[in-house]
Amino acid sequence: MKKRLVAVALTALTPAFGMLAYNEIAARSERNAEVHRQAAQMSRQAASEVGSVIEGVKGLLIAIAAIPSITERDPSACNVVLKSVAAKLAPVRNILVLDKTGKLVCDSMGWEAGMKFGDREYVQRALKTDGLVVGEYTVARVSNMRILPMALALKVGSETVGVVATGVRLEWLEERIQERGLLTGGSVTIADRKGVILARNPDPEKFVGTTIPQQYQPLLSAENPGTIELISQDGTKRIMGYTPVSAANPLYVSAGLSEAVAFAPINRASLTGLVMMVIGAALALCAAVFVGNRFILNPINHIVAVLERWRDGEIAARTRMQGQHGELGQVGASVDGLLDELEARRCESARAEEQRKLMAKELSHRVKNTMAVVQAIARQTFRNRSDENAVFAERVGALAGAYDVLLSDDWKAADLREVVERALRPHGGGRSNRITLSGPNCLLVPETVTALSLVVHELATNALKYGSLSEPNGRLEIRWSLSEGRVAFHWEEWDGPAVVTPGSEGFGSKLIRRAFPATFEPRSESDFAGDGLKFHLSFRSFASGADADQAA
Repeated sequence: MKKRLVAVALTALTPAFGMLAYNEIAARSERNAEVHRQAAQMSRQAASEVGSVIEGVKGLLIAIAAIPSITERDPSACNVVLKSVAAKLAPVRNILVLDKTGKLVCDSMGWEAGMKFGDREYVQRALKTDGLVVGEYTVARVSNMRILPMALALKVGSETVGVVATGVRLEWLEERIQERGLLTGGSVTIADRKGVILARNPDPEKFVGTTIPQQYQPLLSAENPGTIELISQDGTKRIMGYTPVSAANPLYVSAGLSEAVAFAPINRASLTGLVMMVIGAALALCAAVFVGNRFILNPINHIVAVLERWRDGEIAARTRMQGQHGELGQVGASVDGLLDELEARRCESARAEEQRKLMAKELSHRVKNTMAVVQAIARQTFRNRSDENAVFAERVGALAGAYDVLLSDDWKAADLREVVERALRPHGGGRSNRITLSGPNCLLVPETVTALSLVVHELATNALKYGSLSEPNGRLEIRWSLSEGRVAFHWEEWDGPAVVTPGSEGFGSKLIRRAFPATFEPRSESDFAGDGLKFHLSFRSFASGADADQAA
């Protein structure tokens, strides 16, 4: 009974557990979408700030390029101007003016004129374009500082006469992204177009100058911004929003949120809900046990005990449950009524038994007397005769049985040769002297089995009507081979009637061209040669995207 009560309590709690599971799944799905949106927005904001920095440097270089002493490349005046400008700019340390061969003309730090920078990739690009050129992670040649170089062509009229260049200090860039702040467990990464990290928060000292792991390199050149779930290099599982390198975004920017932190409120709510459900289940079980014992088991045990006492001879035993314990009290009262009735019947039976015994004694006495009289009469009447006796007996019996049934079936793909032979059979494929087949064993998947069957059937029909099989001496050669995951199928007719190139594409030609699904990358070619049709077909042995699975 206790087990049944526990089962009833657990059954009653099942809808609550189902609702908790549904709410958990729905909340996590909604939170996951929200975190992905937040990560994408953080990435866009960080990319916008980086873009603002780049636009600021571009404006600076444009302004410098417009200064007369710069365009005239007067070293003394140029050094003074650049030193004055650079002193007011925290992001950059040095500003360079180079001639069109890449040699230093002047700079803000007074370096020796004539130093060669022409081998720098960003200088070469700046000499070939009119726009701002953003370079890659670079260690400055003289100061050994880590910088992000940027350059702009210096023009006089439409002629490029040199380059104005500077470098954004990576320490300054790191300070900027740290000023933005981060959510607990979050991260921001800025990298050049080759994936070398320029700035990162947190742990810049571990990652600046290193390359983004190979498995995430495709994100640098992705077509559009997006989000991804990954385990960062610091071991934290994050939901990362990223902005790839493009014409509008010369740098890669990513911003991530810690999955553990993002889902912490839901985890706490889930844990709280689970604890409450466990507590509720425990209370329900305790209540079931208490209520069962107090209002069900104890009354039932009392009724059973009274019946056992009555069975053992205590005829006065009664439950006395009238008006108590609800419905079980009614059962107890009914048991008491039944025992009273049984007691009354027992007393009546006892009285009847006493009366029966008395009557039996009286009857026995009278019978004895009667028999005595009969014996006396018999002895006197049939003194010389004896009594006779007879005995008889009979017996009867039957038997029956049953049975069972079982069914099964199976299917598999086909070999290329088997497919061709089956398709040619209605068209006289058994004439081996006219039709030859050659090629290695090649198992076809169900999709290509159907497609190749259609193609061979159409070709054979045309051959019987118009091609080599319509002539007594006509021959048909079918060859195939398998190389690098592609099947090459060749249909060549010989010694048939003269072939004429059709003026338009009929239904059969369209069927042959379209029979194979595009995922198998089919290629076909028909050569209407004078001595017979030459048809060549190639297709992948497996659909695109399935090769890796087949290889595995």
